[in-house]
Parts: sequence; structure tokens; C-alpha cells
Amino acid sequence: MSEPYQSAHEELHFVNRTGWLRAAVLGANDGIVSVSSLIVGVAAADPSPTAVLVAGAAGLAAGAMSMAAGEYVSVSSQSDTERADIAREKQALIDTPAAEEEELASIYESRGLSAQTAALVARELTEKDALAAHVRDELGLSEIHAANPMQAALASGMTFTAAAALPVIAAALAPSGNIIPTVVVTTMICLAGLGALGAHAGGAPKLPATVRVLFWGAAAMAITAGVGWMFGVSV
Repeated sequence: MSEPYQSAHEELHFVNRTGWLRAAVLGANDGIVSVSSLIVGVAAADPSPTAVLVAGAAGLAAGAMSMAAGEYVSVSSQSDTERADIAREKQALIDTPAAEEEELASIYESRGLSAQTAALVARELTEKDALAAHVRDELGLSEIHAANPMQAALASGMTFTAAAALPVIAAALAPSGNIIPTVVVTTMICLAGLGALGAHAGGAPKLPATVRVLFWGAAAMAITAGVGWMFGVSV
């Protein structure tokens, strides 16, 4: 018996990381930006260390739970939709198998195969695993991209907590009267590192990701500081 063929050319792909990486980057970015913005806004209105630290700790706890719960509910909804589509496809294969095979062939033909080759590919894939072929090529789903609610919730909640702790620690260690500049500088450094790290994990260019994260983080803190100063003046 001959050995199964194995290509000597192995490529490194990062697409299988998109599920947890998206949730992790979102959680970390939101943790840094939201808690830093909250601290800066509170400090602008009331610079007392107690008020700032209470606000930061509360923002960290509430934000981590909200992020994890939001990711779980959102991705669960996506997973429910995917399962419903697969169930409908499974029933269609039972009710109208010939039409489903023709539909599969038309998909391959639209991608560049000749009508004869497309029909042959559709027939052979249907004989092997019709549902898998339709799920992959008609619905565009795969194991790599399948929704995983718990993975997304854990990745997002944990990275939010770790990232949000950084501005809280910076505020706690900041010299009296310098909470805002200390938190802002710490946040910008952390955001730059987060942008570069996320791009590296996904195999993407680092500079655009870093600039994007820095811009929106700075904008969020500036707007929140403005709100804090407004309420601080009016009190």
C-alpha cells in the first residue's frame, strides 16, 4: 500500500487565528481605551486619587463582564444562524438532491471551471459528503471560521481585564496632580504595543495597525476628558 501524499511545501497561515484573535484584540483595546478614558474623565472633574481609583476599578470589573457577556451573546447568535442554515441545507439535500448538485456545479462554474469540470467536481463531492460541500462552498462556512461563543468570551474578557489593569496601576502610582498625563502616556505606549502585537499575531503590517489603534485611543481619551472638564467646571 502506498503512503499518502504529503506536500513538502508547508505554508504558514494565520487565518485560523481570526476567531480568538479578533476577540482578544477587541477586548484588550477596549480595556485600555475605555478604562483610561474613564480615569481621565473622572480626574478632569475630580482629581482626588480615591475617586479616580474607584472609577478605574469599577470600570475594569464592569467592562470585563460586559465584554465577555457581549461577545458570548453576539457569537452565540452567529452560531445559531449558522446551525439554522446548515439544517436548511441538510433538508434541501433530502428534498431536492439533483437541484442541489446543479447548484453546487454552478458555483464551481462561476469560479472559473468549465461546465463539464464543474459538474464532475460537484458530482464527486456530492458522492463523498454532499452536506460538507454545500456548507463549505455554498454557505462559506468552515471549521476555522465557525463561531465559538465561549472562546470569544474568554479571550475578550481576559484580555480586557489584563489591559484595563494597566491604566489603573498607572493612576495608582502617578504622582499627586499628574494622574492625567501619566495615564495618557501609559495608555499610548500600551496601545502602540497592542497594535503591533495584534498585527504580528495575525501576520499583518504593524505600522497601519499601530497608527489606527493610537488614533482612536487618543480620540476617545480627548473626548472623555472634555466631558470631565465640562462637568468639573459646572460643579
